[in-house]
Amino acid sequence: MVTKTGTNVLIVGCGDLGMAVAEQLSKLGLQVTGLKRHVQSDVAMRMIVADVTQPATLEPLRYLQFDMLIYCVAADAQSDEAYQSAYVSGLSHVLATQVNNTHLKHVFFVSSTRVYGMSSDVMLDESMPAISSDYGGDRLLEGEHLLSTLACSTTALRLSGIYGPTRTRMIRLAQSLALWPKQNQWSNRIHRDDAASFIVHLVKEKMTGKKLATTYIVTDSTPATQYEVLSWIAHQLNLPSLPAPVPIGGKRLSNRAMLASGFELKYPSYQLGYHELLLQSGNLL
Repeated sequence: MVTKTGTNVLIVGCGDLGMAVAEQLSKLGLQVTGLKRHVQSDVAMRMIVADVTQPATLEPLRYLQFDMLIYCVAADAQSDEAYQSAYVSGLSHVLATQVNNTHLKHVFFVSSTRVYGMSSDVMLDESMPAISSDYGGDRLLEGEHLLSTLACSTTALRLSGIYGPTRTRMIRLAQSLALWPKQNQWSNRIHRDDAASFIVHLVKEKMTGKKLATTYIVTDSTPATQYEVLSWIAHQLNLPSLPAPVPIGGKRLSNRAMLASGFELKYPSYQLGYHELLLQSGNLL
């Protein structure tokens, strides 16, 4: 366990992932402050009620000295306006409150592998340029670019598709053949708990003086086609599956840099992660 008395961490965006990070950091003895739009009375940590799209509500942040900032906000909708508000304007508003914070050592920005809009047969990693193909990738890249204006060190965390206890979309799709996608593509994913643990791992590494990369792809070790995952889940549930079309499009992502940091995945494959989810839901005996 790595602890450091007086280390203050601000988590902006305390949804499913942000709260999982907060819980782990609190157990390490760090002083964690969360920021979200609505009061959450059942959370045993300091909370600031504010909205990143409303700069006036963020004024209290100017007077608090945080050592690390984790920006973990999610867009409200799949629209250019929502992505602009969450990942560009919102991030800019938060960073503006920290310009005079001489204690700030590192900023983590939870981005997405959506920045890789191209289809590719090769394994993509951080050394390859991110070429966006839609508004979502464009806005996320804008957000990442804002990090370059900071005096402290920064890291963009490009998470692939998150699944977990509250993110069971693939299980729902597997249960109804009518919902399966018409086209089979390569896909990538990361269990919520592994995503949270990796962020905590990097915080601990920074606390011990390690130099972090400016960008990490956060994904498991098993890229797979959508039909492969759906067929596997359907088989576990004793449900019918569809023959898999030849995969067209999508991409495969490498987590080599993530693992090279010394991090170990709890769920390196979708089989391990979904098996546990199915057990927890009572679908497996």
